Amino acid sequence: MSVFVDITPPDAADTPAVAAARKNPWKGRLTRAALPVLSVLVFLAAWQIAAATGVWNQTFVPYPATVWRAFLEISSTHDGVRGYAGYLLWEHLYMTLRRVFAGVLIGVTVGVLLGLVMGSVSWVRSVLEPWLTFLRALPPLAYFFLLVIWLGIDEAPKITLLALAALPPAAVATTAAVVAAPVGLQEAARALGASRAEVIRDVVVPSALPETFTGIRLAVGMAYSSVVAAELFNGIPGVGGLVKDASNYNNTPVVLVGIFAIGFSGLVIDGLLRALERRAVPWRGKI
Repeated sequence: MSVFVDITPPDAADTPAVAAARKNPWKGRLTRAALPVLSVLVFLAAWQIAAATGVWNQTFVPYPATVWRAFLEISSTHDGVRGYAGYLLWEHLYMTLRRVFAGVLIGVTVGVLLGLVMGSVSWVRSVLEPWLTFLRALPPLAYFFLLVIWLGIDEAPKITLLALAALPPAAVATTAAVVAAPVGLQEAARALGASRAEVIRDVVVPSALPETFTGIRLAVGMAYSSVVAAELFNGIPGVGGLVKDASNYNNTPVVLVGIFAIGFSGLVIDGLLRALERRAVPWRGKI
């Protein structure tokens, strides 16, 4: 007599919602795409209403249409004036992204390597962890002026500031991921004759990759949050310099254009990082 036991996990069974999604996959995708669009429309409507009430002066809360005109003006040559301060918006954005890329590349590379060492060697972690915490607690403006004194007002202090902002999140996330690597898998690899370097390469690094990618995304966010500070001096061309210069003249529409440019480009870069993570770490959330 044979007995059949259903060992299918509960979450693998088709619930009504899952069955409906399988029958009509496009409906779920359209819903996910419509929700962000709806949130943007609600935001624009609330903004329009807030500006139309007249409670705040137009200097503080301009109409969305005013900001759109400012976007068009600094994106083209208008009445003989080329963009803002002689540069088009895409040129400002290009310079900012170039600085962010250089700073993040340096900060993330050093941070990930530092995290691997700190996670693998306990005494190194004990020595360096307080310094990382100290650096992470500092706001960028606290040491930017010191970097300007040391390195001048050209590109060096800007890239250094962004690198210092990106380093701690990458290092801390990688350290935590390496420390949390499965001990059983490491011991099994050693029992099979793997060297320490091979254990790190074949067991620790793949295990740490998901959290490392999270740290990289946080590092990019920290660099973006520091970009206006990085471009306080000699920041034109650059979106941060544009925002700072426009704020000196209470040019709120241009300030908002700069803020939106930084935010939207950050969304695009984060989306690219998530796509890269899905390809590089396809097992995340599945084991």
